[in-house]
Amino acid sequence: MARLVYFGTPGLAVTPLEALVTAGHEVALVVTRPDRRRGRGAAVAPSPVKEAAERLGVPVAHRLDEVLSHAAGPFDLGVVVAYGRLIPASLLDAVPMVNLHFSLLPRWRGAAPVERAILAGDAVTGVCLMAVEAGLDTGPVYARVEIEIGAHEHLADLRERLVADGSELLVERLAVGLGEGEPQEGTPTYAEKLAPDELALVWERTAAELERVVRLDRAYTSWRGRRLRVLDALAAPDGASSEGAPPGSLIGDEVVTGDGRLRLLRVQAAGSVPMDAAAWRRGAHAAAGDRFDGGTVAAEGDEP
Repeated sequence: MARLVYFGTPGLAVTPLEALVTAGHEVALVVTRPDRRRGRGAAVAPSPVKEAAERLGVPVAHRLDEVLSHAAGPFDLGVVVAYGRLIPASLLDAVPMVNLHFSLLPRWRGAAPVERAILAGDAVTGVCLMAVEAGLDTGPVYARVEIEIGAHEHLADLRERLVADGSELLVERLAVGLGEGEPQEGTPTYAEKLAPDELALVWERTAAELERVVRLDRAYTSWRGRRLRVLDALAAPDGASSEGAPPGSLIGDEVVTGDGRLRLLRVQAAGSVPMDAAAWRRGAHAAAGDRFDGGTVAAEGDEP
């Protein structure tokens, strides 16, 4: 089997690494981003991929230039999964690489393909195993798997399914050989990293759009000047009346939007625990007609 160097950083890159090792592939080195603080006030911590590599007994490097000089080399192939940086052409000239990318290329090239697919209301997404080139996700595709997106599926659940199918695809394709890749066809779209304000619930938007924001698992609004996370919500059936109330108004467990209502199912107030929206409303002494302030508070400094 080929001698591999693996590039990855976040939690979603752990399962493919484990799958390669379990299948008997020789992963001789893992390259991941340096240790850093991963929460407000937290101590410096290793990336999830580094933790997994150390548990698996695989050497770890933090700099790309170490690949060509590391004692574990030389390498036959590099495998890239959500590493977080572009691989320079000089390294690609020395080590051919494949990338497990969580979209149906050329749709959603870039850093946040799963998030952008949900926000756009895509019905289908998938995983591509592609050749790494100097450009951003432009290489030919060796194999792909399509996955339907559930009508109300959240980011965490969709990402888990994509990672599982992608890991299986990666192991199977490496076992039989990559073969010839097919050029990407279609109009490219780009998945830029989410900005914190994109997670704010702006009540003038439609209920359908706001439900998609909630499905990213970090949506927030403001209630009486304090941050409120909205963990789960559904757009109310078409035809729900706003009773003349402006966007942001609370009517029962539903919030008036620019078009329709958003039914709150589960929320989390600042300093509290997740709870059903009805329980929160009783504790907050919310009355019909009370309004949310909108996306006017910070999202706790979280990176999307």
